[in-house]
Amino acid sequence: MSDANIIRLHHVNINVTDLEKARHFYVEGLGMIETEADENNIYLRGLDDGNHHCLVLTKAERPSLNHIAYRVASDEDLDKLEKLFIEEGLPFRWLEKGEERGQGRAIRMQDPQGFPVEFFCEMDWAEPLIQKYYLHRGARVKRIDHANCLVRDIDLAYRWYMEKMGFMCSEYTVAGENGEYLWAAWLHRKPTVHDLALIRDAGPRYHHTGFWIDDAKTILDACDHLASIGYYANIERAPGRHGTSNAFFVYVRDPDGHRTELYTGDYFTNDPDWKPIRWHLNDPQRATFWGTLPPKSWREEAMPVQHIITGQLMEIRKPVGIKK
Repeated sequence: MSDANIIRLHHVNINVTDLEKARHFYVEGLGMIETEADENNIYLRGLDDGNHHCLVLTKAERPSLNHIAYRVASDEDLDKLEKLFIEEGLPFRWLEKGEERGQGRAIRMQDPQGFPVEFFCEMDWAEPLIQKYYLHRGARVKRIDHANCLVRDIDLAYRWYMEKMGFMCSEYTVAGENGEYLWAAWLHRKPTVHDLALIRDAGPRYHHTGFWIDDAKTILDACDHLASIGYYANIERAPGRHGTSNAFFVYVRDPDGHRTELYTGDYFTNDPDWKPIRWHLNDPQRATFWGTLPPKSWREEAMPVQHIITGQLMEIRKPVGIKK
């Protein structure tokens, strides 16, 4: 295991086909704060954020995941991660300070499931706007919470993040008559339910980014706001509560189809005697504790992911080890 100290999921970079349409959705619709922009990128943050960005929109020919990024505690942790990536034979590359606007040097790798994952320590400060209430609008996004990834081999992915990267498990789902194989896992570094959700499916594909919202009423208000400015059809999965994570949620999609979960109501996981919660795939209250069942699009559609070296989209392949 690497002894690098990973703090939390810090930001996600998605590729979009129309920057202006994406800006309108995330800024006017979700109420995110635009820190900076250039010809090809828009850097956004939440109201709680004291850093340059938690979401980057990058202009591209096809929508996809550009990369997921975690913050580490020190610059030395990046060198520790490089050593691990070399030992594991994983593709990686270094980014110089400023190559990603507002960010210090970083290392970006392709994880064993094919996801582009970045690690960095330093980022430019930005003023938190938590008490600038006159700037709170739309969904009033506070901060990024988690990334949800569809992986071909969840057993390998689970072992990698737990044994090599030092993640911890808060909840997991099993399947099979006797619960003999793993279906999904919620992993964390920060002391909440998850920074990363791993779901067994065709992959690598990116399902959604979760953003923290203050409370359930704010999520309902966000739905009213989105509908009132023309995004009624972008509300994909109606508000409800998950069994896993206990979160109150709504899922919305941007003009390119990138999925966002507006999320609140999970719990603390950092006690030393915490025991992961086990769910069975057949439990009817696992994914939906209450609320309408997810639509077909939510169950089947997700974004391809980008290769860190070539920029090409990774091949999507069927999951391994499924027992029908």
